[in-house]
Amino acid sequence: MDLEKLKTVMEARLAELQAEVNEIDHTLREEPNKDVEDRAQESEGDEVLEGLGNQALEEIAEIEAALKRMELGSYGECTHCGAEIAPARLETMPAAAHCIDCAA
Repeated sequence: MDLEKLKTVMEARLAELQAEVNEIDHTLREEPNKDVEDRAQESEGDEVLEGLGNQALEEIAEIEAALKRMELGSYGECTHCGAEIAPARLETMPAAAHCIDCAA
């Protein structure tokens, strides 16, 4: 398993997510429209954006935790049972913290 490659993939995804969160934050801070109908529509859009932002923040936390495990030398070990996480699983989901059994 190429840890440097996985680290690079995770760092690139982390940068994408952070840019996405910043863009969402900027959009949510914009002045609301003065038109009541437009404001209602914007409110619905804001709820969707908030949901997307929350998902991005969760993924950011998962990636940061995986990078920390790499730093500590415990990357690839299930954080629940301690078993090895299958390399194929890590290549598909580099931030995976659990083996397939514990994830199920």
